[in-house]
Amino acid sequence: TFLEDWRGNIKGETPIVMLPISTDEVSSIIKLCNTNNIGVIPQGGNTSLCGANIPHSENKRLEIVINTSKMNKIISTDIHNQSMIVETGCILTNIQDHAIENGLFFPLSLSAEGSCQIGGNISTNAGGVNVLSYGMTREHVMGIEVVLPDGSILNDLKGLRKDNTGYDLRNLLIGSEGTLGVITAAALKLSPRPSSVATALLTVPSPQAALNLLDMARDHAGEAISAFELIHRQGFAFLSEKLPQVRQPFEAPPEWCVLIELGLSSDIPAQSILEGMFASALEAKLVSDGLLATTQAQRNDFWAIREKIPEVNRLIGSVSSHDISLPLSMVPEFIAKGREVLAAIGAFRINCFGHLGDGNLHYNVFPIPGKTRHDYQKERNQIKRALHDLVHQMHGSVSAEHGIGRLKTDDLERYGDPVKLTAMRAIKAALDPRGIMNPGAVLKSTSG
Repeated sequence: TFLEDWRGNIKGETPIVMLPISTDEVSSIIKLCNTNNIGVIPQGGNTSLCGANIPHSENKRLEIVINTSKMNKIISTDIHNQSMIVETGCILTNIQDHAIENGLFFPLSLSAEGSCQIGGNISTNAGGVNVLSYGMTREHVMGIEVVLPDGSILNDLKGLRKDNTGYDLRNLLIGSEGTLGVITAAALKLSPRPSSVATALLTVPSPQAALNLLDMARDHAGEAISAFELIHRQGFAFLSEKLPQVRQPFEAPPEWCVLIELGLSSDIPAQSILEGMFASALEAKLVSDGLLATTQAQRNDFWAIREKIPEVNRLIGSVSSHDISLPLSMVPEFIAKGREVLAAIGAFRINCFGHLGDGNLHYNVFPIPGKTRHDYQKERNQIKRALHDLVHQMHGSVSAEHGIGRLKTDDLERYGDPVKLTAMRAIKAALDPRGIMNPGAVLKSTSG
């Protein structure tokens, strides 16, 4: 449980896993580790996809795990301030449910939300399906409590919406993947709960048509678009192959489709806006067919397809997985050129899906039928390099929402801005001079 990543590709080792129940216990552990030059691997729900949560003890240095799953209390809720304070080990769905019980809404939503923990979400600045309307995790965090590498406790849980007092340490620590400290609690910003929600699966002839549909949807619904997900036919095929119990709405899945959801807090019915948009899109030939959810059960079925795709990808076993972001205008061109790049290497199945609304694609490469990922050991690095070079040429990012972890440190060195990397190393050296915090994650390992 503590030594393997979610995909099962990375395995580590450590003789010690600590499960603290308080911030003071975390502080005591880190002080001891700092004194004795012991590496600390912060770990939550263990749903990381980039290996940031896996220890790699070796003879020259012990690394221990601090797993925060027992620090799972919701400390307080302030309805007037629309905020709550939670411990780092709170599971995301529990936070969502607690917000709803108080008439509010916590919009962060991921396929792993039933097991991922808020501390891990914050440390990776997780994205998810509602980024288009609500932003990344960073936008939902009003304050954090963090144990720094020397064991001191930075407490910033006031939950203020305005606090312009010096350097923004909160935003520095968000997304730092445990390399600058261990998050132990957070003050979260809640939102009004949408009173009207509408969801549809729309068939589109191409990724370019999907992009044009997004422009039309913005004209019709503006900021009410909470999700705009692009799904390729390969995802449906994988579901049929490995998870046939997932109900599929199409008799013959289309080459491309879009899952769109609107959420409004006003009295305007979201369904009527979505129906009007659908009619306009049909007339403009941006869509050829569509299914509009009329019940919560239908909406759940639509979302089950999108949310089960990462799981079915894991069951198939990818040759190479890519969490990338691109300028929206470049997405259709990348999808087309990506196929050309792969065709020059060999024959593969491609499952391309993701958050089209913010330019984040999950572009995953799989074996052809009759082969497994292990048959492509020689091609794996070539595939990764070719696709990431293409992303870089198109002014994109090779890490959109999953972080750098340990898997992408070479990519960060290859594609990152040199001045930015120098500044990052300076910050790391200042806060963690012995390099005990998550050694080898994000930046190449440094030990004091």
